[in-house]
Amino acid sequence: MKKREFLKLSIAAGAAGVSGLSTTFAQNKSKEPIKIGILHSLSGTMAISETSLKDTALMTVAQINAGGGVMGRQLEPVVVDPASNWPLFAEKARQLLSQDKVSAVFGCWTSVSRKSVLPVFEELNGLLYYPLQYEGEEMSRNVFYTGAAPNQQAIPAVEYLMSPEGGAAKRFFLLGTDYVYPRTTNKILRAFLHSKGVKDADIQEVYTPFGHADYQTIVASIKSFSQSGKTCVISTVNGDSNVPFYKELGNQALKATDVPVIAFSIGEEELRGIDTRPLVGNLAAWNYFMSIRSPENNKFKNAFAEWVKKNNLPGGNHRVTNDPMEATYVGMHMWKQAVEKAGTTDVDKVRTSMIGQQFSAPSGFTLEMDGNHHLHKPVMIGEVRADGQFNVVWRTKTTVRAQPWSPYIQGNQGKPDVVS
Repeated sequence: MKKREFLKLSIAAGAAGVSGLSTTFAQNKSKEPIKIGILHSLSGTMAISETSLKDTALMTVAQINAGGGVMGRQLEPVVVDPASNWPLFAEKARQLLSQDKVSAVFGCWTSVSRKSVLPVFEELNGLLYYPLQYEGEEMSRNVFYTGAAPNQQAIPAVEYLMSPEGGAAKRFFLLGTDYVYPRTTNKILRAFLHSKGVKDADIQEVYTPFGHADYQTIVASIKSFSQSGKTCVISTVNGDSNVPFYKELGNQALKATDVPVIAFSIGEEELRGIDTRPLVGNLAAWNYFMSIRSPENNKFKNAFAEWVKKNNLPGGNHRVTNDPMEATYVGMHMWKQAVEKAGTTDVDKVRTSMIGQQFSAPSGFTLEMDGNHHLHKPVMIGEVRADGQFNVVWRTKTTVRAQPWSPYIQGNQGKPDVVS
């Protein structure tokens, strides 16, 4: 064989070898796990609420993996604990996106934690799926909001309380934890109440710090305030402070028949550690309750109960499901659908394919992701039962499109209706 022919054959063989290695590498890479971040407080004042969202996220990962994963690839959850420390949320978010290279993050509870991480997600072009009801006044191309906007929770709840069916309240005691969500929500509610002719003299606002435990004086103030007319309490108290607040209501025998309390941040999980018998008849406004009867909810509840048992999680058969858990579950499944529609985990392509995604939720409704990055959701009001569950006393017949920018806040008119 001539030298030139030998060299040609050697080069061709080498090229074929490199091509084969490249193909093998691409195939192996396509089977590598897809990392996703779980960003929830597992310690500190918010652990009472957020730990269950971590548990739900891991259960959903296991379900998706058992079904073949996403595009044939298994999910690998990266769990971090920001420990109810708001600056630490931003640090952990940066770690997940920059070091762990996750494709999406599911997490946060309080709005202050979401506000803390938002600049990080926008700077690094990450995707955050936020599963909590919140105060609105925000739309980000890097966040999908799977909880409720004010017109899907707060406003309908107050309208219900003002109706004859809800007790025809005339006076409103706004009690919240001292941070952005309660203060902004109450700003919206005060403006809404003004539009209905309610005077400032019939509205009282009180805020307590995170972790506050002494509600004796505040409950006494509620009783005093209620002497001047039909009164309700609108609670945006967050975290473990709910336990002493509701216990003090029972201690002072403030019954729902006298002054109903409607909560926007307490559900089945928070009530699990309280003697709920003195609280029967008090209310909560959400988009899902564990007591809902639907095939989808039976599947969801049974799956979570089996997950708790299999992993010997604290609480055992006393564990419950709640609204933010459902929002976590829905968000993760919608992300999976969007990735498979896009054929990639690329953030910009997944962002586009998320719009219009639908999912048959445990609430019994089919939820849809809007162009404003919020879900169309039903609205429900539940009444506390002696067993810590809720009877749904009112609900919308259909899902409601979210309004991130409240029409009751001056200057919101003309703000964008969809995310660019």
